[in-house]
Amino acid sequence: MAKPLPLLCRSLKPSISLPPFLSRSPGSHPKVPSSDSLLPCLARPLRSLGTDAAPVVVAGDDKYGKKQVISVTPQLYDYVLSNVREPPVSPDQAQLLAMLVQILGAQRCIEVGIYTGYSSLAIALVLPESGHLVACERDAKCLEIAKKYYERAGVSHKVDVKHALAVDSLKALILNGEACSYDFAFVDAEKRMNNEYFELLLQLVRVGGLIVIDNVLWHGKVADPQVNDPKTISIRNFNKKLLEDERISISMVPIGDGMTICRKRAHG
Repeated sequence: MAKPLPLLCRSLKPSISLPPFLSRSPGSHPKVPSSDSLLPCLARPLRSLGTDAAPVVVAGDDKYGKKQVISVTPQLYDYVLSNVREPPVSPDQAQLLAMLVQILGAQRCIEVGIYTGYSSLAIALVLPESGHLVACERDAKCLEIAKKYYERAGVSHKVDVKHALAVDSLKALILNGEACSYDFAFVDAEKRMNNEYFELLLQLVRVGGLIVIDNVLWHGKVADPQVNDPKTISIRNFNKKLLEDERISISMVPIGDGMTICRKRAHG
């Protein structure tokens, strides 16, 4: 039986529970990639400051100024889990998404690829009662699970579910005159479509708004020259595009599988 869902925010009722695949048993944690796979681009080679399990490593390339960086070991990840309010399905990511929405004072949000609804639930819970979240998902089974938990959390009135291809849903919003009317967008869908999602969302998000892209480190594969499958190449190319795009300011955050936060700049 599912464990009670820890508070995503103070408004969440303690009686809400998650399905088993979203709940955490005591003392357990998700499999965490090794430091070598999480931070290969920062350390060539990595030199540990202590034992192999030490959480602090030093970038070996002089280009990075011998900077110390944090490597997420299982022990350190356990500490993270014990100090956030979310269950361990990317708890640090969900907490950051919710915090960004709150900092922005966001009223209107979009999520592309909701899966079973964890991240969209985190966003919906911190939106004001008048807030609006467009949730795009093509998988009907995932939508049914997500909608069940929206209802249990009392946020269904904030969530506008779009059961269709995300590109079609985003184009429909633009055609409906909703360009530049959204504050925040989160993308966690088909990776080879990231560029198309991004271009459409850039039209929908206001100046100063945020677009957050998930899985930009892709289990460390983006920094491994030996990995050249189509999905990895697509993510690698997309990351380079964001770096060079003058329409946005970016921050690549190495939590979970990596997220890039893009802030839309004013023209000129």
